[in-house]
Amino acid sequence: MRRGSCRSLLLTLLGFGVFSVASQWRTQVPEQALPVVEGRVVIAAPVLLTLFGGDRFLAANLETMRLAATGVDWGQADTGYLIRAQGEVAELNACHEDNYYLANGLLTWGGADREGTEVLRRAMQCRFWDEFPAFFYGFNQAFFNKDIAEAGRALELAAQRATDNAAGFRKLAVMLQAESFADEKLALEYLIQQRDTARDDPKLFQMLDKRVVRLQGLVALREAQRRFETANGALQRLDQLVEAGLLAALPEDPLRLGYELKDGRIVLKKMKIAGVEE
Repeated sequence: MRRGSCRSLLLTLLGFGVFSVASQWRTQVPEQALPVVEGRVVIAAPVLLTLFGGDRFLAANLETMRLAATGVDWGQADTGYLIRAQGEVAELNACHEDNYYLANGLLTWGGADREGTEVLRRAMQCRFWDEFPAFFYGFNQAFFNKDIAEAGRALELAAQRATDNAAGFRKLAVMLQAESFADEKLALEYLIQQRDTARDDPKLFQMLDKRVVRLQGLVALREAQRRFETANGALQRLDQLVEAGLLAALPEDPLRLGYELKDGRIVLKKMKIAGVEE
């Protein structure tokens, strides 16, 4: 046998021997569980800026497209993921129209009103020509935070920017100051309008419709609470509304967050996000 062939045979046998020893040793090592990564990956705004060559507008556009495509599964919004992703988009480009619109529809009315309203605040400051971020922000301040002064300031800003809706925004500000309406019913009307404007986008329409159903449940609960307290005094438990025959059953929240009695008033439960709870 030639010398070259012998050398090749020896190298082959040596390699096989090393492989056999390694395989035997590997079977003796306890198998370790693979690390589990919780939550979807959200790339920080500075990293995105670097990846897209310093073009923050391109980075914001592509990240908004990504979160719109990956943040919803079978009609259910991944609220925790959207909170983080939409916050990064707002860092890149607070003016982004799709980002503030989605934040208002999916975060604010999906149990994360504080985070959704923060995206709106940035958009209101950036989009000096656009009345709607200021309107959404003002409405949310009144409905969720009961901050009538801040709501009035934002609605006046919306009126100054408006082309056709100035009178309506100022009228709403006056009504808020006078506290002359049932805010949950006004909120329901407003949310129905938002849903109906999204009919050309079936996925968004479906998600906003879930929020309409959720708010309809709140309206029914508060109406039952008013009737209960007129006859029986302060409500102590939501179940009392069913026990008193005012409701056949407590409304089901399609977002599975539910309702709660807080400081004597029935409210929408908020989503609990680690690190950002009040």
